[in-house]
Amino acid sequence: MTDCLDNRMVGSESPQNRKTMSKLLVMCTLLCVLAVSIGQLLFKKAAQAMPQTLELHTLLHNRWLLASLLLYALTTLAWVWILRSAPLQLAYPFMGLAFLIVPTLAWLFLGEPLHWRTLAGGALIMAGVILASWS
Repeated sequence: MTDCLDNRMVGSESPQNRKTMSKLLVMCTLLCVLAVSIGQLLFKKAAQAMPQTLELHTLLHNRWLLASLLLYALTTLAWVWILRSAPLQLAYPFMGLAFLIVPTLAWLFLGEPLHWRTLAGGALIMAGVILASWS
């Protein structure tokens, strides 16, 4: 993971002065968005697996919750590495893609309904991400 975030690969100037992101850095950012989206599905599975009365030992034995927390921890570390090389104003808009990815994954894997308004809103968000990152 550090190879795709190495400053030598994306340029030597500071992230704040950079106006674009390398293709490799964009791919790493998209992987973070996908990981955050998958984490949301894991959180949903964790919630479904929880008993009515919450106790610490039930939380510690909820494999879905532990998996989601681990994934979020790893994704947070990757995100910090990304922000070493990318300006926040260019990297963060990609997180908006989760508004389309999460409902789509929930439809595919959890059987949740997917409405046209969700898809239309997701398309608008994708257009916004493209506009915000246009160089």
